[in-house]
Amino acid sequence: MSQGALLVEDMPVEGCSPMGGVISVWTLNRPSKLNALNRDSHTAIKEQCARVEAEDSIRAVVIKGAPPPPVEDGGRSKPTAFAAGADISEFVGKSSDDVRSFFGNNAWEAVWALSKPTIAMVDGFALGGGTELALACDIRVASSRAKFGQPEINLGLIPGGGGTQRLCRLLGYGKAMEMTLTGEMVGAEDALRLGLVNKVVEPDKLEVEAMQMAEVIARKSPHTVRVAKRAVRAALDLPFSEGILAERSEFIALFDTEDKEIGVKAFLERNDAEWVGR
Repeated sequence: MSQGALLVEDMPVEGCSPMGGVISVWTLNRPSKLNALNRDSHTAIKEQCARVEAEDSIRAVVIKGAPPPPVEDGGRSKPTAFAAGADISEFVGKSSDDVRSFFGNNAWEAVWALSKPTIAMVDGFALGGGTELALACDIRVASSRAKFGQPEINLGLIPGGGGTQRLCRLLGYGKAMEMTLTGEMVGAEDALRLGLVNKVVEPDKLEVEAMQMAEVIARKSPHTVRVAKRAVRAALDLPFSEGILAERSEFIALFDTEDKEIGVKAFLERNDAEWVGR
């Protein structure tokens, strides 16, 4: 299905249980603008987030950018981009009153709030809001030509989609401060070394790598995956001792689920688990 600024395709997953599971693949679809995020992008992403939460068949989400458009005669090719930031043309002449409601209900937080796992498939530039969208995902797989950055400082602004907070938690205070204050880009290998991305592969292997990872996750118990994501997320918000208690509570509660019995029995009998999702 197509939603203008966002193309959506649900890909069936073989061998998952309950049957009928899909991976929802979202393509940021403004290639002539390097997939820069505008109001239409945010609206479409928020609508898809609501659909993902409502449909049990969706086991995971993969977000990527559309490839560059074909080169016209005599023209220059555009670079590859996941999302080269926000559409800055929408900022001209705007006051705080004009943007407060938009940023108070944005796509980055909608993606972050999803109970199902999300993977950013980053090829090329992920700058400003593009980096923040990747950070809002649970896992980031990048091509060797990916570049990340928070260049808002060059516009007299700071990151407004969670960049300062998520970078600090992911990379630490010093590197988050450096990226925010200098606006300089980080290449793929440095991003891997810093922990900004989970994997780096060559561009022609990126889609296969990201989709394979999504399929591995999609074949787990969908209920247990949601609980696992919730438990890991708790580490961001809770003091360590409270996080341990939260994890323990989630672990113990899973002993009352059908999928625990199914998983344990399948392990002991050396069979594949046939999850029921509860």
